[in-house]
Amino acid sequence: MTKSEILVLLKKEGIPEDRYSLDGGSHHNRLCLERKNNRWYVYYSENGVKINVNNFILEEIACRHFYDELVKMIR
Repeated sequence: MTKSEILVLLKKEGIPEDRYSLDGGSHHNRLCLERKNNRWYVYYSENGVKINVNNFILEEIACRHFYDELVKMIR
């Protein structure tokens, strides 16, 4: 699964856009996916603070982790 595939899937499933960010950042209470320095990061942003940061080399693994965590968070 890639970042562009996740976007299509999240829209198809109707997951609210205010629950996640696919471009990283310091959002309020969102799960974030971010590519930086040839690595992929998945973390929860709470009041601008990155919590539970996981990093990955492969986009596919990072995206799968992001999707699984987001689904757990929503349901």
